[in-house]
Amino acid sequence: MNSTGCTATPTGTSTNQSTPLPQIVIDLEKLRHINCGLGRFSLYLARELLTHSSEFFEPVFFLPKNSDRYFENNSAGSYSSIQVRPWKKERFQQWIRPIGRHFNKTHQPALWHVTHQLSKYLPFNDQIPVVLTVHDLNFLHTDSESHPERTRRQLARIQKLVTRATAIVTDSQFVADDLARHIDVSSKPIHVIPLGLTKSNVVGTDRPHWMPEGPFLFSIGNFLQHKNFQSLVEMMKHLSGYKLIVAGKTETPYGKKVLQKIKQLGLTDRVLLPGMISDVEREWLYKNCDVFVFPSLTEGFGFPVLEAMQFGKPVVMSNRTSLPEIAGDSGFFFPSYEAPEMARAVMNAAQAFQNNPSRAIQSRRHAESFSWQATAQQYADVYRTLLKGI
Repeated sequence: MNSTGCTATPTGTSTNQSTPLPQIVIDLEKLRHINCGLGRFSLYLARELLTHSSEFFEPVFFLPKNSDRYFENNSAGSYSSIQVRPWKKERFQQWIRPIGRHFNKTHQPALWHVTHQLSKYLPFNDQIPVVLTVHDLNFLHTDSESHPERTRRQLARIQKLVTRATAIVTDSQFVADDLARHIDVSSKPIHVIPLGLTKSNVVGTDRPHWMPEGPFLFSIGNFLQHKNFQSLVEMMKHLSGYKLIVAGKTETPYGKKVLQKIKQLGLTDRVLLPGMISDVEREWLYKNCDVFVFPSLTEGFGFPVLEAMQFGKPVVMSNRTSLPEIAGDSGFFFPSYEAPEMARAVMNAAQAFQNNPSRAIQSRRHAESFSWQATAQQYADVYRTLLKGI
């Protein structure tokens, strides 16, 4: 079975169900970008959902080419798959859907999960219930004033998906409230399901060869305007005892601005931008930094905050969008983006952890409360509720 009603390719271990289970298509198209946030979300959610599937549904993974390898050696449950194809995009299907309604609707899925708000794929049968995950509306908080027409188009695109959806899921209450303010959700339920945290499984990491000795602050993310890394560079004028490491893709217009600011302030020996780093390097930096700093202006969730807390580190972040919700009582916040105040917040966080070792334990426990098992269980509950109503 696929979005045009064809039979899916069975993959994984077989089950011995006497009565066929209802099939749920889960859009994993973003696995083609496995190292981005949506790619990781797709991977971890799908793996955990397999542990629930044999209970009441058969998963059908909507996969890009060669993505079955991410589920090799799976013993949790079976799944079928549909391969992502360009002609399955909604912009093509919407023209042939009126004709397709008149054909036999056998082998149709019972439910379709659109796993992000920018998806270009919907079920061919417009009567199939849809679960839609909305991760963020970050564009409203970054460039809505400077690019009003682009903002209008993005809102219209998300509105179309929300209108088609039967139920909506967001990663945080902030995003749920943001969605209700800017999109007509009608009376559709919005379920807030926090994302999970992947536990570290890298051991025995060594200092990266490019990393100098001495205490340092750490931050991570691709160099986009809303990440606000430039404020950290200015902050470093007031933190002479530290170096700053900011990892992530620097080949962007904003990355060039940050590099210029580093040179302008004469901080090339104290602010390092290593670019994209390996998992091993990232783990070492989390484990060994004195403070993790995250001045992002808008986040739908904020994985790096929890990743740093997982290692018992003080985290100083923006007091904006979803970040206070995700950090809870375990985080510290920049009172403003004025360099002296930011520096003072970092020093206060470092001192608080030095004076009270239990703060590190508190941070670890908070991070551990976010798990992919819990995330998948809550998604399975949403699926179950919708299937009961069919």
